[in-house]
Amino acid sequence: MSTATVRRPSLIDYLSEGHRAGIDYAGFVAGRDMVALGRLGAGRHVLVIPGLMADDRSTAPLRRLLADVGYRPHAWRLGRNVGPTGPVIDGILRRTEELAERNGEKISVIGWSLGGLFAREVANLRPEVVDRVITLGSPLSITDRMQSRASAVYDLFAHRHLADYGFDEWAARRRMPDVPFTSVYTRTDGIVHHRSCLVPDGPTSENVEVYGSHCGLGANLAAAYVVLDRLEEPVDAWRPFRAPAYLRGAFPRNRGARDAA
Repeated sequence: MSTATVRRPSLIDYLSEGHRAGIDYAGFVAGRDMVALGRLGAGRHVLVIPGLMADDRSTAPLRRLLADVGYRPHAWRLGRNVGPTGPVIDGILRRTEELAERNGEKISVIGWSLGGLFAREVANLRPEVVDRVITLGSPLSITDRMQSRASAVYDLFAHRHLADYGFDEWAARRRMPDVPFTSVYTRTDGIVHHRSCLVPDGPTSENVEVYGSHCGLGANLAAAYVVLDRLEEPVDAWRPFRAPAYLRGAFPRNRGARDAA
């Protein structure tokens, strides 16, 4: 992304985040049984990582849905996410390895916002134990602090972050893991600019746009549908997400490739 395209998230979207997240959650509660219908998780382990300043309570609705359809979802159990500290990086790697060892197979990793950067990092560092990554409103391609209204909060904890994970160092390290990768984003994200969430479209990577808020993505009905669909997609025959005809109105037209240009 060039400097000319760097934008701050919309102020109106930012100020309305709380209200819109409430609407997202209401829709999630009303329709969760519908998106769960016919899904079969087959007991596979799924690790769900919260966003900046959030903890495992924020991912509880999504994890309950995953459990209801037969997955074995797991919290990250590392407390409040204050960024890439030593205990967090070591802890998340150990957690991923431990979960993979339990069932003797690779696990799937879902990350919300900053949690998505951790999910990508884990898949790069431990490719032998991760089979796919799904991110929700994660600034995977961020190039400037201005693209996130949470950057000041992130910087408050910078003195605790590992040197290799300073903003500039981490922002420059964008290597995509060699596993299926789906970035779910919303154009009306009030926390991070939606362009910073886009990854290069490739044979096993994609961007899927939904309607909603940043703070509601973890309990957003369309995002949940994408998560369940992507978790079911066979890794060895992976195909990009396509909304079924009866749900196409719930998704904006796929503009990820155009936006990434």
